[in-house]
Amino acid sequence: MKYINLKYVSLFLSLSIVLSSCVAEDDLIQVDPNNDAVDSFWADDQDALQGVNAAYGSLLTDGTYMRSTPLLLDLKGDDSRSNSPWGSMYNVGRFNSNVADPAIYGWAYETYYQGIYRSNQVLDKVPGIAMEDEDLKNRILGQAYFLRGLYLFHAVNLFKNVPVPVELAAFYPQKTEAEGWAQVIEDFKTASVMLPVSYTTGISGLDAGEVGRATKGAALAYLGKAYLFNKDFINARDAFKAVIDLNVYSLVTNYRDNFTDKNENNSESVFEVQFSREAGGVDLGWGGAPQSGWGKTSARAITYGPRAFGWTDVQPTLALFNEFHEETTVSGEVDPRLDATMFYNKPGGMMLYGQDFATFYGNNPADLNDLFCRKYQNSDGEYANEYDWRSGINERLMRYADVLLMYAETLNETGATASAYTYIQEVRNRVNLPDLSVTKPGMSQEEMREQIGHERFLEFALEGHRFDDIRRWGWLDDTNKLNWLKARDAEYATYSKGREYFPIPQLEIDNNPGTDQNFGY
Repeated sequence: MKYINLKYVSLFLSLSIVLSSCVAEDDLIQVDPNNDAVDSFWADDQDALQGVNAAYGSLLTDGTYMRSTPLLLDLKGDDSRSNSPWGSMYNVGRFNSNVADPAIYGWAYETYYQGIYRSNQVLDKVPGIAMEDEDLKNRILGQAYFLRGLYLFHAVNLFKNVPVPVELAAFYPQKTEAEGWAQVIEDFKTASVMLPVSYTTGISGLDAGEVGRATKGAALAYLGKAYLFNKDFINARDAFKAVIDLNVYSLVTNYRDNFTDKNENNSESVFEVQFSREAGGVDLGWGGAPQSGWGKTSARAITYGPRAFGWTDVQPTLALFNEFHEETTVSGEVDPRLDATMFYNKPGGMMLYGQDFATFYGNNPADLNDLFCRKYQNSDGEYANEYDWRSGINERLMRYADVLLMYAETLNETGATASAYTYIQEVRNRVNLPDLSVTKPGMSQEEMREQIGHERFLEFALEGHRFDDIRRWGWLDDTNKLNWLKARDAEYATYSKGREYFPIPQLEIDNNPGTDQNFGY
């Protein structure tokens, strides 16, 4: 079985770990660590482990990776577009989220702080437990630091000036963006020291063999990413090199194996959120207090699903389709990542959900000539469509390919442009693209920046990275780049300064005295 379901009296803990044993139902009844009996809960090793499992659980609900967070990360990029009939979703990519309507972005904000609160409970209570296994205690605390850092990373990255809770309290004052990033970096630093390289080798204890928990590599990768987002290229470079030097990660041969449920937690996965159709109940975790009927499934597939197979709220852009055709493979073929990324009317045919694309859409010219998302779709013929809302495909938050390309970027930014070729080519080799050092030798630092932008655009399309890249590279402040984006993606026509961040939810402003709204809203 992929998960053990831990049922608390009033809290159903959503696990993001893969467990390999089964237990009796009676063993699963525990005191809720989030109610008034909290002090009596934190008593032993098992309680500590269940507490950190609750912190993982906030990754699986609607505000985070069940649906909302991928939408918030994807829709502002020039690789995606939305014609959703739901205004809250439609407006995300048009930089027009409504302060009076917190749908989607407000749910994400709430869930990030739920995860931070749960992580803080672990960090507050577990040190006082006289645990039998001190190594386990250290790993649990390391995971709590990692998870707090991850939730806060999202909060700062999407909302800019936010509270930075590092202890349990009733109110948390709003902090500056710099203060938020400083805490993110500190949490990932601490986690990187405390976490193991793997839970399958050299580990004994309650968490032994549990694939999916945060590792040293995950903490170092996110530490590097936090540094990179703050243009601290030297520290970012060193963190990414530390991940590479662990010698535990490698790219999978088949690019598409990163987006299905067939090869999860593979050698390329640095950290991923664990979804499963077999775990828990059949209800979706929309938000609020978890219920016993909640499953561990994702609504991403139906939200991004092709017409007649899902809601088609997110689609690839023509700019993305065209850029895949700018360079052919060594054998003269189209970049194979195109077919792994989107469905389209491919010459020679393309199958989706057991149907031939051209045949299925043949009577509707608009759909026949449209583009639909393929990443994270259950579309290989096992399911007729996504209308049960229950995808079990794990969300890959950090891939080793990302580490390699971010490392190449830091080499370029620290004056080692020639060395960047090696790590870029490692990613290109998987899809049989020509040797960049031969096709584009001796690039300048600026030329290499542009090349890395192109490489990242195609490698990580529809994975929530593109807009983060656009913003951190300063393209929104560059008139030429902004005009280029507008020509590629009509949604940029409504961008205005400040709208690169989401608004602070009004409920937060009302309930947390002294909180200021973000500029531009």
